[in-house]
Amino acid sequence: MNGPVKRRDFLKMMGVSGVGGTLAGCDLPSTVTLEEGKEDVVSYFMPEEYVIPGVGVWFASTCLQCDAGCGIHGRVREGRFLKVEGNPDSPINKGKTCQMGQAGVQSHYNPDRITQPMMREGGKLIAVSWEQANSALKQKLSNAGKKIGWFTGTISGHQSALITNYLDAVDASTESHFTHDVVNAAVWQAVNKDMLGDSMPELHMDKAALILSFGADFLGTWVSPVHFAGKWGEFRSAEAGAGRGTLIQVESKMTLTGGNADLWVPAKSGSEGAIALGLVNYVIKNSPNAGNNISSEQQNLISSYSLEKVAQIAGTSQDYIKRIGDALIKRSPSLVLAGASVEGHEHGYDAVAAIMLLNIVLGNVGKTIQPSNATPFPQLQAKPGNTRDLIEFTNAAKSKKFDVVFFSGSNPVFTAPDSLGLKDALGNVGFKVAVSTFPDETTMQADLVLPLSSYAEDWGTHVPAYQEDRNIVAVQQPLMNNLYSDTKGLGDILLDLLKDKKPDEYGSYKDYYAYLQDAIKTLRGSSSIKEPEAGDLQFWNKTLKTGLIDVADQKNTFASTISTENVTIKLPEEKTDSAYPYQLAPVARLGLYDGRHANLPWLQESPDQISKVVWDSWAEMHPNTAKKIGVSHGDLIEVASENGSIKLKAYIIKGVHPDTIAIPLGQGHEEFGRYAKGLGVNPLKILTARTDSKTGELAMYATRVKVTALGKEDVFVRLGGNDTQVGRKFVRTIPVEVLKRTEGA
Repeated sequence: MNGPVKRRDFLKMMGVSGVGGTLAGCDLPSTVTLEEGKEDVVSYFMPEEYVIPGVGVWFASTCLQCDAGCGIHGRVREGRFLKVEGNPDSPINKGKTCQMGQAGVQSHYNPDRITQPMMREGGKLIAVSWEQANSALKQKLSNAGKKIGWFTGTISGHQSALITNYLDAVDASTESHFTHDVVNAAVWQAVNKDMLGDSMPELHMDKAALILSFGADFLGTWVSPVHFAGKWGEFRSAEAGAGRGTLIQVESKMTLTGGNADLWVPAKSGSEGAIALGLVNYVIKNSPNAGNNISSEQQNLISSYSLEKVAQIAGTSQDYIKRIGDALIKRSPSLVLAGASVEGHEHGYDAVAAIMLLNIVLGNVGKTIQPSNATPFPQLQAKPGNTRDLIEFTNAAKSKKFDVVFFSGSNPVFTAPDSLGLKDALGNVGFKVAVSTFPDETTMQADLVLPLSSYAEDWGTHVPAYQEDRNIVAVQQPLMNNLYSDTKGLGDILLDLLKDKKPDEYGSYKDYYAYLQDAIKTLRGSSSIKEPEAGDLQFWNKTLKTGLIDVADQKNTFASTISTENVTIKLPEEKTDSAYPYQLAPVARLGLYDGRHANLPWLQESPDQISKVVWDSWAEMHPNTAKKIGVSHGDLIEVASENGSIKLKAYIIKGVHPDTIAIPLGQGHEEFGRYAKGLGVNPLKILTARTDSKTGELAMYATRVKVTALGKEDVFVRLGGNDTQVGRKFVRTIPVEVLKRTEGA
C-alpha cells in the first residue's frame, strides 16, 4: 500500500466501493485495471442461509458405500462437505459408521471422477456435451424398441421404481433389469424363504447366549456389518440367561469376525454343511426333545454323519466338533449363521439348508430368529444384487437379446470370471451406456458415458434389505452443490428418459427433486407411515432433518409349521484333485470390499484386519502348506486354476486351513483411476464358472488351484512391521492353567 489505511476507511471501501477502492490505494502494476481486479465480496455479516462462518452444519443423508443403507450426518462448512458421522436416529447403524463410510468424503473429492459426458468415436471415448449425448442416446433408444436392459448393483427406493417404470414404458420385460453384487447373501435368502417363508428374517444376536457362525463375517462384510457390530456389543454384554455371549467361528480362512471369536475352528471350504449335519445328529442324540420336525428321509441322512466322519471331511479335530455340540446344548438360545464360504459351492444351498436345520432343531426359530417387517411399499423394496444375474445377463448378451444396455452401480467387467466370457459377450450389445462416477472397467468399455453425481450431491430414497427393530425408508439428500456442473443424479437421468416416453405423466416435474417431493408426499398419505397427521411441509422438513421415514411395523409371519420335509439336502462326496490340490478362497474384506473402493487411498492405506498388509495383493497359506510347496513368507508364487493364473506374494499364517489358498478381493484393476489401476491381482478372473445346483448362483469357492514357487520377492508393506524384536517374540504367552498354577491359585 502507498500509505496506511484506517480500519474504518477499509470497511467503507469494502462496503461501498468494493475491491476497486482497495486496489486504488495499492501499489499494483499498471497492467492491472480496476475492472480486472473487481470481484464480488460477500460479507460474513450477511452469510447465506444455514451458513455460520467457521462453524460446520450437519445434514442427514444415507451412506451408499455399501448396500446396508446406514444413516449418516454429513458436516458441511461454508458449502463444503467435510466429514461423515453416523445418524443416531437410524435403526440400521444407530450413530456408528465403518471405515468405508468415513471414506465417502474421499470418494466425493476423488480427482479421477468423470466430469462430463463422453462418447466413443474411432475406438476412443471423447468428451461431448449433454446435448450431443442425449441426441445420440435418443436415436439409439428409438431404434432399439424394447430390446433395452438395465444392469445395476443392489438398488431400492424410487430409483428402482423409476427403472421398473421405464422398462414398462418401452414394453421391455422387468426381467431385463439385472442386479449384480459379488458380496451378497442370495443363497442364505433363498434357503430362508423356502424353510421359513421369510427371505430376510431378523437375527437377534442380543438375545442369544451363543453364536455359531459358518463363515458369516458379520463384523466385516456380511449383510449389514455396522448394524451387527452394534448387536455384537449387546451380545457380548447380554444377559440372555447365561451372561456374556460366546462366539464360535467355523471357516477356512480367518475373517475379522473369526479373529474376534472365542473359538476359531479351521475347516475345509465346502465341508460346513457336513459339520452342520454332524452337529444336528449330536444334538438329537443328546437332547430328548430335539428333532421333532425332521422327516424320516432326513433322519436317515443325518444319522450317517458321525462326529468321526465329519471331522475327517472337514479336516479338523473331532474334539472341536464335540465341543461345539456341547456348547450348543448347554448355551441356549443360540443363533447359527451361514456366510459366503458356505454359499459359494455347487451344493451351497444344501449346506445352508443343513445349517438352518440346526437352528430349527435347537429351537432358535421364534427366539433369536424372528419374522422380518413386511414391506408396505413393494415397489420400493430392495432388489439385492447376486451373481446369478451376472450369468443370466452374459447368456442374454451372447444371444444378442439387447440393443441398448444401461450400466450403473456395478462393474461386471471387473467382477466376472474370464471363463464366463462376459467381455466378449458385450460385443453383441449394440450400444452400451455407463451411468458412472468413476472410469472403472465397465465404464471404459461403454459407447456412451453419462457422468453421475456423487452420493453427497444427489437425492434419493433407499429401503435397506435387512432391517431390525424399526421399519424405515432411508432418505438421501445432497450435502453440497455439485463439484462439477455437468454431472447429474441417477434420478434425474431416469426422469429424463421417462419424460421422453411418458410426457403426460412425468413432464410436469422440473427435476428429480420435485418428483421426490411429490412421491414422499404420496407416502405421507399412506396408513403405513407413522405420524400421517403432519402437513406436507412439516413432514418433508422432518424427513430431511431425521434422514428417514418411519414406517408402521407390520410383521411378516413364518410358515405355520416350520418343517423341513420339502427341503432336500444333498451334500457332495469328498473329492481330491492331484493336479489342483488346493481350494481357492476369494475373500471380501472391510475396506476395499469387492473392489469398489480400490480407488480411495484412505482404504488402500487401511491395513487388512488379519495380515495388516496395505497397497498390495497376497495369498494366505498355512505354514504346513508353505513348507510342502517350498515357499517362505514374502516369496513370489503363481496361483493357477484350469482357467488362468495370477502371480503374487505368499503370506504365511496359521489362520487358514492347510487345504485353502485365500486371496483378498479388491485389487487387480485395469482401469478405475490412478490409485487402483495396475495394483495387485484380481482372483475373480481365474474362477471356474460353476454354479450352485439349486439357485444358479456363481460358486465362488468351488475353484481348485495349484501353487508354484517363483522365487524371492521384496517384503510386504504392512502396519506394524516385524513380529519379532531381535529374533524374539514381543509377547510370550502361556495357557491360563499354567498361569493359575504359577500364581498359586
